[in-house]
Amino acid sequence: MKRLIPALIIASIGIAIAYYMLDQPKTLKIYNPIDLNPALVDKPLQGVTKYHRVGKFSLTNQDGEETTGADFKDKINVTDFFFVTCPTICPKMTDQMHRVYEEFKTNNDIAFLSHTVMPEADSVPVLKAYAEKLNVNTDKWKFVTGDKKQIYSLARRTYFAAITEGDGGVNDFVHTENFVLIDKEKRLRGFYDGTSKEDVDRLIIDINTLLYEYENN
Repeated sequence: MKRLIPALIIASIGIAIAYYMLDQPKTLKIYNPIDLNPALVDKPLQGVTKYHRVGKFSLTNQDGEETTGADFKDKINVTDFFFVTCPTICPKMTDQMHRVYEEFKTNNDIAFLSHTVMPEADSVPVLKAYAEKLNVNTDKWKFVTGDKKQIYSLARRTYFAAITEGDGGVNDFVHTENFVLIDKEKRLRGFYDGTSKEDVDRLIIDINTLLYEYENN
């Protein structure tokens, strides 16, 4: 019996540790260019193993105000690329992003950023009408327009959301279903198919994982 007690104690400790580990949320990967499909990454960046961040940018939101990286300071954000008149993937993406917005609309640590890939058509008034139709708060979800070359560079060289190559010229066009999750340090933490409810469910889980990470560190 004396030999059995230590064995039972060890077994109990093992079970407790297992339950503790199962109860802990996963830690999200921090993505750098080397971790991604090379087709998504410019050759000069393909060997970058650390320190990739969303850098400086300046665009204009649906209220006609400048939007910069400073607007997302100390915030987790989800970003995507769309255009208002898109008849195919964009309506599905907007529906799914709006679902995430509704999930976190009262959480001040979460923000959303949607870039138009047709800035020549999606003017400030067009984006304003689009946002009003969705009944979203500009402070929470910014729809932005601006210089096409800058937007396309962000899609391809910052967020790695698009496989296509180009220079943001007149005949260039980005069309991607990817949502990208960015943490408070402006690091890439996840990629999701914005047309897929199941993948966006995963995004919601991952946002909660990041929130837990910040609350407990």
